[in-house]
Amino acid sequence: MLGAIAGDMIGSIHEFCAPPPDDVPLFQPDSHFTDDTLLTLATARCLLDGEGYTKAYRRACLENPEQAWGLRFNAWAQSNNSEPYNSLGNGSAMRVSPVGWWMNSENEVLAEAERSASVTHNHPEGIRGAQATALAVYLARQGADAATIRGRIATELGYHLSEPYRELIYSCRYNEVCEGTVPPALTIVLEADSFEQVMRMALSLDADTDTLACIAGAVAEARFGVPSWIERETRRRLPQEHLALVDRFRKAVS
Repeated sequence: MLGAIAGDMIGSIHEFCAPPPDDVPLFQPDSHFTDDTLLTLATARCLLDGEGYTKAYRRACLENPEQAWGLRFNAWAQSNNSEPYNSLGNGSAMRVSPVGWWMNSENEVLAEAERSASVTHNHPEGIRGAQATALAVYLARQGADAATIRGRIATELGYHLSEPYRELIYSCRYNEVCEGTVPPALTIVLEADSFEQVMRMALSLDADTDTLACIAGAVAEARFGVPSWIERETRRRLPQEHLALVDRFRKAVS
């Protein structure tokens, strides 16, 4: 989960901007967590404590009104209507990574990812994006290599990840849907050799940068681990209550 949070922070200041230079410092004074982190933490709390996803996601929004929540998600959280709104947005994928650490089989991962997505993102593409992200995390933490992960994602979920990173640099464009965010995020993780390289590749794309890096960081943590210096920079930007939840979750899945 810390990898997802690190990615969110690293990407936070580059959203809506041109890709930065290759040697830009990954963390800068104004790097910060966003709603991506808060919803990832909410997912972890649901798994740890049995809280329902609807309640947890709504509470995260209501308790943090200063965040730039998506318009439809914010309207859902503010309303008394708990019905999902058929979203295919990438929010279902950016918040799901704890599921990949918590579950102990592919079937469990896919089922729980659907549960976490469908309280808001009940569109098939919203569910597919969450399932692909969680499954990639699960497979990576099980030690699967890039070819195996790519094959399972294609077979189970139909993301073929056939466009290599060298082409994504030119073709990737900002969007906020799962189908446009999850495949590039998974592609860079499967082509990279380290967590830091994943982050630099994420920043180089024209994309919803914090969410792309959050998704990629979640899988990169499971593949490579989080370097100690990135963990330090991430942790010092989190309030104590969030750190306590990160540590409690890490202990529970270790």
